[in-house]
Amino acid sequence: MTEAPQRTLKLTLAYEGTAFAGWQRQPGQRTVQAALEDALAAVDERPVTVVAAGRTDAGVHALAQVASARVSTRLPPPVLIRALNVRLPGDVRITRVDEAAPGFDARRAARTKSYRYTVAQGADPGPFVRRVVWHVAQRLDVAAMMEAAAALEGEHDFAAFQAAGGDVKTSVRRLIRSRLACVPGRSAYLSYDVTGTGFLRHMVRNIVGTLVDIGRGRWPASEMRDILASRSRRRAGMTAPPQGLVLVRVAY
Repeated sequence: MTEAPQRTLKLTLAYEGTAFAGWQRQPGQRTVQAALEDALAAVDERPVTVVAAGRTDAGVHALAQVASARVSTRLPPPVLIRALNVRLPGDVRITRVDEAAPGFDARRAARTKSYRYTVAQGADPGPFVRRVVWHVAQRLDVAAMMEAAAALEGEHDFAAFQAAGGDVKTSVRRLIRSRLACVPGRSAYLSYDVTGTGFLRHMVRNIVGTLVDIGRGRWPASEMRDILASRSRRRAGMTAPPQGLVLVRVAY
């Protein structure tokens, strides 16, 4: 019996990362990759491997993660979306399925990725947002944080913001956008939006931790350039907690 020809899919998915040990499949752990691969295997009636544009950490969320997979099923995209969502847990949803060219790889083909980190400053924001923001009890110097964030735009060696354990060949990355702003209509909320051609392990969270330290008055805004130039993780601030971080967009 001849095996059905395979097709390559580009899957866009959203997930609330609180209860996941990150994207990447790990033995004995609940991961987004495992959930998606299990759903695809049930629909395709064979094991399916997916490749993500980026491997989000435990507790990190996504509005538009992108993954690629090769499947044999001939179900059209709208039917496939429904078939997968019925089999996925409630904290993961496929939002779009596109036919992709043979050989499409969601990670290698990605041109840029955009993340957003949200900080709630001042009064406790309440229980309904605690899984998606970092609550910092004190009021921060937002103007200083804005200045420091903008200083990171361009191509730099971001070794000072790289977590230990990475296996990259170089820590040089290019940030197209690095901006902090107050959320319109909600001045207690700060949004850090960053777009780059690539990111190091925990890079965004380490940048945010440093921005908050600047906002607390630990350093002036001008110190951000010195921290960057030092290439030393010890010079930068703490690693911000994961729940405030969302993968917003992957561009191809």
